[in-house]
Amino acid sequence: MGLASNHQGLLPIWPGPVEVPSLLTDFYEVREIDWPTDEADGYILVEEAPDEATQYKVEDNAWIFRGPFIRLSRETADRRYTFWGNQGLLYRLTLAWLEKNHGIYSLHACGLVDEAKRRLIVVAGGPGSGKTVYLLSGLLRGLKLFSTETVHFRLMASEVQWFIGSLVDNIRLGTLRHDFPSFLPASLADSGEWSREWQAKIAVDLSAYRYSMDVLTSPDCLLIFPRVEEGRPGFKSLAIEDRRHAARILFQNISEKIASSFILYDVLAVTGLETKEQAAARLNAVFNLLSHPRTRQPVEILTNPKECWGSLLESR
Repeated sequence: MGLASNHQGLLPIWPGPVEVPSLLTDFYEVREIDWPTDEADGYILVEEAPDEATQYKVEDNAWIFRGPFIRLSRETADRRYTFWGNQGLLYRLTLAWLEKNHGIYSLHACGLVDEAKRRLIVVAGGPGSGKTVYLLSGLLRGLKLFSTETVHFRLMASEVQWFIGSLVDNIRLGTLRHDFPSFLPASLADSGEWSREWQAKIAVDLSAYRYSMDVLTSPDCLLIFPRVEEGRPGFKSLAIEDRRHAARILFQNISEKIASSFILYDVLAVTGLETKEQAAARLNAVFNLLSHPRTRQPVEILTNPKECWGSLLESR
């Protein structure tokens, strides 16, 4: 990615602090590199114009922005939705360009590795589905961390390559306090401010639990689509026998951050980032992933936090 601005204060400093808006909650690594000799995948050019309205245009692979972004950076209600935030422009363009230019697809999911079975467990779903419950309870059961938020894969001939993702997770204070206190940072353990514990999130560095390898090639792969709810009795596993149903779920999961429009700095509406050709290629990749002999039959899980694993880790 090539980033440029007429105002130094609008450019990011990598890797930056570990915090909720950080791109480290999306990706394994974010760093500044020497400008490549070859053309970059794309460019974000930001021009500070304090007396003008916000506007943008796209020319080939360059996104060009103009407006009072210094002021907007101070006033924005949520820094996640800025150029460099973990729900912002660079994040979404990275996902889109990984697909378009490199054939790498990114699931909104956490990834865990069962080393004894050489199995990758991918728990996919949107906010509130239960990914964090599976992530933290899996680590307590001895599984290794492959990603907290985004799991990347690429199909190459007869193989599936899986790439390590983020090692930092944004977790609700209430989840840490009531369900997983062993992951609660010591600095917050004695805090008296818990009035917003189910709204506020903190960034938790889980790199101490990471899997030793950055890439897995065609591991045994289990795809889980959870629905975890407090008070729901028992553990119910529903095998997704119709591959078309599983493909629809996966396609929507991968497409969410790329295809949907979003708002930057509370005022600038940005349209989705894909083309029909890109969407068609994604759907084909999803069907190929589900057809791979190392991909187990996906399952939907209905359960509660304490029983979320059921017998999944004991199955062959």
